[in-house]
Amino acid sequence: MTEIFDNIRKLYRFYVPTNELAEYIEFFSESSAEETYRHVADNRFTVRMFPSWTPTCYINLGEPYQMVVGTSRYLVRKEIDVLLLRNSVVERFNLPTDHIFTIKFYPGGLEAVLGVNQVHLVDQVVRLETILPAELIQRIKRLTAFEERIELLESFFLSQYLSRKRADHYQTIVSNTIGTFEASGLVLNPGQLADRTFVTSKTINRYFHRVVGTSPKQYLSAVRVRAALTGYVANRNQFSPDDFGYYDMSHFYKDVVRFTGQKLSRLRK
Repeated sequence: MTEIFDNIRKLYRFYVPTNELAEYIEFFSESSAEETYRHVADNRFTVRMFPSWTPTCYINLGEPYQMVVGTSRYLVRKEIDVLLLRNSVVERFNLPTDHIFTIKFYPGGLEAVLGVNQVHLVDQVVRLETILPAELIQRIKRLTAFEERIELLESFFLSQYLSRKRADHYQTIVSNTIGTFEASGLVLNPGQLADRTFVTSKTINRYFHRVVGTSPKQYLSAVRVRAALTGYVANRNQFSPDDFGYYDMSHFYKDVVRFTGQKLSRLRK
């Protein structure tokens, strides 16, 4: 299964924060044995995810599994939990025995909540206990209900966030820039965005490298193609490339191939 092209979310339960964490954590999720069996039965399959520059924690509640991050393959043992930046393609090999709890942060969210700069995570698979207390991880694993894990983690993250709450100039500028880009219909370039936020293009570039780990051009390009491809897959008959800042369909097609390595013709099969 391939992210965006296929609805991989149907295999998981989701919870989206509605408190102060909503600005920094996109969602909590947990693989559902029932939904996985309903959609794929006992078959092995893979889930392929494209770059998103969103720090993501994977807490292993089940058996060992394998994943490929970029060009490297990893065996994640039963007792191992990991954190990825997802700055490259990630592919996870799934088994019926898989049971994984996921925490996905927005760009800059890891730093706002836990004080960890995501730039240092580029091209790495990090042991989660270097970011979260080992005892907290074990408590999460001992709990039996999705809701209980959510309650424990939200309480911990909120306490961490509130203890260091302050105006983070870098993160604020990056968040405002992303928001302005989305509000513009995904059409403004980094120079135009810099003008809207009253800073220079050089400053915007420096802030994105500090908070996200890549240039504003690369990150915003990924935002646009992900949004456009999701819209195309949902309703290709009413899809218009203009709605996502593309000149024409050819421009959109080229961006999809560059981003995913796959052609849209696969959807017509």
